[in-house]
Amino acid sequence: MTPRILPFMLLVLCLGCVDLPENDSNMPTPPVAKTLPEELEAHGEIRVDPYYWLRERENPEVIGYLDAENAYTEAMMAHTTDLQETLFAEMRGRIKEDDASVPVRRGGYWYYTRFEEGGEYALYCRRVGSLEGPEELLLDGNALAEGKDFFAVGGWSVSSDENLLAFATDTVGRRIYTVRFKDLDSGEIFDDEIAGTNGNLAWAEDNRTLFYTRRDPQTLRSFQIFRHQLGDAGPDVLVYEEEDETFSTAVWKTKSKRFMIISSSHTLADEARFLDAKQPTGEFEILLPRERGHEYRIAHRGGHFFLRTNRDAQNFRLVKTPINKRTPQHWIEVVPHRAAVLLEDFELFSDSLVVAERRRGLIHLRVLPESGSDFEIDLDEPAYTAAIGANPEFDASVLRFIYSSMTTPRSVFDFDLATHERELKKRQPVLGDFDRSNYRTERLWATARDGVEVPISLVFKSGFEPDGSHPLLLYAYGSYGSSTDASFSSARLSLLDRGFVYAIAHVRGGQELGRSWYEDGKLLQKKNTFRDFIDCGRFLIEEGYSSSDGLFAYGGSAGGLLMGAVVNMDPDLFAGIVARVPFVDVVTTMLDASIPLTTFEWDEWGDPREKESYDYMLSYSPYDQIGAAAYPPILVTAGLHDSQVQYWEPAKWVAKLRSLKTNDELLLLKTDMEAGHGGASGRFRRLREEALAYAFMIDLAE
Repeated sequence: MTPRILPFMLLVLCLGCVDLPENDSNMPTPPVAKTLPEELEAHGEIRVDPYYWLRERENPEVIGYLDAENAYTEAMMAHTTDLQETLFAEMRGRIKEDDASVPVRRGGYWYYTRFEEGGEYALYCRRVGSLEGPEELLLDGNALAEGKDFFAVGGWSVSSDENLLAFATDTVGRRIYTVRFKDLDSGEIFDDEIAGTNGNLAWAEDNRTLFYTRRDPQTLRSFQIFRHQLGDAGPDVLVYEEEDETFSTAVWKTKSKRFMIISSSHTLADEARFLDAKQPTGEFEILLPRERGHEYRIAHRGGHFFLRTNRDAQNFRLVKTPINKRTPQHWIEVVPHRAAVLLEDFELFSDSLVVAERRRGLIHLRVLPESGSDFEIDLDEPAYTAAIGANPEFDASVLRFIYSSMTTPRSVFDFDLATHERELKKRQPVLGDFDRSNYRTERLWATARDGVEVPISLVFKSGFEPDGSHPLLLYAYGSYGSSTDASFSSARLSLLDRGFVYAIAHVRGGQELGRSWYEDGKLLQKKNTFRDFIDCGRFLIEEGYSSSDGLFAYGGSAGGLLMGAVVNMDPDLFAGIVARVPFVDVVTTMLDASIPLTTFEWDEWGDPREKESYDYMLSYSPYDQIGAAAYPPILVTAGLHDSQVQYWEPAKWVAKLRSLKTNDELLLLKTDMEAGHGGASGRFRRLREEALAYAFMIDLAE
């Protein structure tokens, strides 16, 4: 027995919650969680959950089980230690350590973040007047994170007079932030501290009043808006409470700085309230009352509110309405609805409007001047992503936009709205021998079993031939209408350079092909997401991009649910699965309103209190549908402090898989005991997680 494995065996032997199967070899034996059957009743039916007890976060036996799984993963991956170190070194070696963002002008300052060599966290800085002005350090993330296992800066906001900074930090990973204040003239940190927030901050125009959002301590729902007067020792004032448990709320200030906005959001509805930003103690007024099925987002310019709305417009349209005449009969059409185009975003300038529109799965940026003809900014690769960037000034004559593809690193452009000239401000540097011409990207369309065409974006090394000899990693998310675009990853080069093909399946449940693409992959249509992914995998094998023993799958969070569902439906299709913080215990979670983020997701997955939804969700829930089958190798990750997918979902899933699967293929659970949903904090520490996942797949592919 090697010295590396011995500590693991001793740990397992001393844990009462873990049974140790007999094993005559020197290979470590996997932990086997004890079973304590829990009966869960709904609709007159009883489900028995043998691992329900793993929800007891403070139970030492739970921590012991997670530690045992971590030790087992370390032991089973010990032979890849050198590979993981090589991968980590490659990934880190491509990062320019002393890097900085492109400065953005707000008022009299240019704001930016930068990193110092070896630093895990950003420095938040500004320069007065011009980019040649002296640098002011607003926040030093490395100093704030010193001595902490986890650290993240949430929201940060500078007052309009540019003298005060409010910033929110999380030192646990549950996305519960504490707000603090700094005088930017003196550098003094004020005594004022606000705990229990979600990091959402907005200054009023008196430069002394901060509005912020508080989380429910149990469900973590953002449900209250408070007003804090800097230096006032009295209690903060509750200005709004969202009583509907299916809605969450936020506060912000319009680009015009004229209004404070409180927005309440639900999967199928929005409601906004507004207040004169110069009168922070006034009463908020409802802009448009909530209606089920009406989603809208607002902006302000001059005498009008602009609304991106889906009223009579499945793919959204843009209208404007007078501030004091906001009902639909007063709306003025700005960008009409189109059946084949999704209006995804918009940006207002003093004399123009820019819209981001999605057609055939790709973003197009269109400029609509107040006078003159509209035009489109040229974006010419077969698969790419583009987005409107930070444009905080109304009087700007330049549009900041972001562009990336699977072969082009993140690129920041300034586009002159008058001359139509573009300037590349920065392309994310990739150190080493990276050359874009050494890689190729493609866009394919797979036909799903119901005849629907599903787009696939791919990238691979130049010279690739579709002869079935290459391993392929297929990724997808496919939920919440979140589109997965074809963007660049420098870490991914470590797979491509080893012969892997990387592919994104733009499955239903996202919004790549418009709102109907989302509607066809949610609620009682959710299985389309899983079938699309399987059909894309089979298509890629048929076309020679991989083979039946070279297809790997990767998904996280709701994409982890996708991994759990497809491996139950078609376990023979995959050579290996990586499921990152997977949402796999769908029915139990959606039946428990006390679990964070449950209530306002009923319109995404279904409300299992209703029998039809309960039956449908149960029919695909990865945890409930585990059977006696030969599952492929699976690597699962979790975060003990995860606020979105509780750690016990992946832990229970692995425990049940281990008890029922009929083969000896690898099954690993790696729980980060300090992190939350996003994994380890710090720009380098998180590369360790990616190196583990890549090593897992590369090892299997060899």
